[in-house]
Amino acid sequence: MPPLGAIRSFVLELDGGRAPGAHRGGELLSGQVVLELGRALRLRALEVCARGLASAHWLESRSLGTNTVYSEHRAAQPYLRQRRQLVRDNGDVTVLQAGKHEFPFVFQLPETLATSFEGKHGSVRYWVKAKLHRPWSVVKKAKKEFTVIEPIDINTPALLAPQAGVKEKLARAWYCNRGQVSVTAKIDRKGYTPGEVIPIFAEIDNCSTRTIVPKAAIIQTQTFIARGTKKQKKSVVASITGDSIAAGKREVWHGRALKIPPVGPSILQCRIIRVEYALKVCVAIPGTSNLLLELPLVIGTVPLHPFGSRTSSVSSQCSVNLDWLRMVIPEQPEAPPEYSSVVSSEESAQNLSPPCQDELSNGLEGPFFAYIQEFRYRPPPLYSEVDPNPPLESIRPRCMTC
Repeated sequence: MPPLGAIRSFVLELDGGRAPGAHRGGELLSGQVVLELGRALRLRALEVCARGLASAHWLESRSLGTNTVYSEHRAAQPYLRQRRQLVRDNGDVTVLQAGKHEFPFVFQLPETLATSFEGKHGSVRYWVKAKLHRPWSVVKKAKKEFTVIEPIDINTPALLAPQAGVKEKLARAWYCNRGQVSVTAKIDRKGYTPGEVIPIFAEIDNCSTRTIVPKAAIIQTQTFIARGTKKQKKSVVASITGDSIAAGKREVWHGRALKIPPVGPSILQCRIIRVEYALKVCVAIPGTSNLLLELPLVIGTVPLHPFGSRTSSVSSQCSVNLDWLRMVIPEQPEAPPEYSSVVSSEESAQNLSPPCQDELSNGLEGPFFAYIQEFRYRPPPLYSEVDPNPPLESIRPRCMTC
């Protein structure tokens, strides 16, 4: 039980970001320092600072005779360094009365940040720290970490491009040629998000005299850079194994599925830490080294647009160019001649006005060809059993024999 008059609570609270508990570059980071007092407190200053830092560190050892010499490699790259004075130190003492006090603060995050990361030889961390200065007392501190996720949109031409490769290898054993093994693999795009399934299309030709086994795996490579040297750590995050292929046979994968587990996104813009992914197709050949084919991957944070799949030739163009849509919709819509005498000119102008550019841009989620059918022809007149324009009685029927 703390003594009466001691600080009962001193905590930092952060408001939520764009995603629950996550922020991104360019956002406002807001929160408050909450101070709960049992009785009046004298303080000199209260400040809060925001920090973001990427750091890499590891040790390397080498033997010199009977001694072992260790080399330390360390590097850092700051991303965020801001400070706010919530109670300014102007030389006087500020007295806070007993009760709960909240001190709000706001930080403007820089536009360029690296995604939060924890690795074996380095990390990217972000935090907010509050410091309470009191006369003749130690500084009281409170700290709160937060997560940054920088967006990687896979709906870009570079990440929507298909990836393919071919590799072949001579199977040798005891300096004897046992035949050739070749593999051809393709995936439909380079960018994926966690939870998606990668369909793998591959052909494995076994022209050797051995039975081979094909495999596929997603490999994560963490690269740490310090003092001009690199340290890498590779790990398998997902894998599948195909059926054995007998000598002289061929195996074809028609979209063999490999699901991406919950993994962190790629980190490609940090100077000292990089996180990269690759799809490796491996063929295990007994008696010799494996045949490896590697296709690059980028794990993003913005999922594939529902109309952005490369399987649709329209979808890859709609986000940047609407010329194809303008060509389909005629500038002067046609009118069936049997309705031209029924529809007035005012109705025609109202019905035939093509959709404006904003309407097309906002309507890309819906069916495109609904616009084509709607604006190409004038609508027919409403059907009614009662003739809205009955013939006048004063007009005599014309004799068909005259």
